[in-house]
Amino acid sequence: MNFHYGVKVVLIALLTVFMTGLTSGLSDAASARVIDARVDETLEQFRDTVTGADEVLSRAKGVLVMPRVYKAGLGFGGEYGEGALRINGQTVDYYNIVSASWGFQLGAQRKSLIIVFLEDAALRKFQDSQGWEVGVDASVALVKVGAEGSISSKTLNQPVVGFVIGHRGLMYDLSLEGSKFTKISK
Repeated sequence: MNFHYGVKVVLIALLTVFMTGLTSGLSDAASARVIDARVDETLEQFRDTVTGADEVLSRAKGVLVMPRVYKAGLGFGGEYGEGALRINGQTVDYYNIVSASWGFQLGAQRKSLIIVFLEDAALRKFQDSQGWEVGVDASVALVKVGAEGSISSKTLNQPVVGFVIGHRGLMYDLSLEGSKFTKISK
């Protein structure tokens, strides 16, 4: 077998694996009850792992939780997930997140997102939108947790703050730019 043929076979196999993972994530469209249960689990993990999480959540005008966001890529990448917007601890609407990217990327992952609206105007703008895109309709300040595992109060002066949670806790140096959130019916 020549070298170029072997490389093509490996690339096709990797692409198949990654796209299968992505499409299985897309087909993971859950019922309202399942989404709400996953949102509860994600918020519990957030409270258990981040000092100050309860304070942030108590100040929130609304919290959008995307418990399972799947991302896969091999040059071209895609991301999808479903979640719920909660106000005063109650689910008011369901949303999905979709994004696409191009560039050096190889792999697949699952993460959770928590978007906290700390101002009424920011929450209203989100709820009134037909598709809310990060970087276009609003910016989201991604929170980085300090060495002692607590949230920096400087970040909490923003109207919208976000937390990205992976299997090992909060994730760093990620961007939500270009991610689009759209209301869905469940």
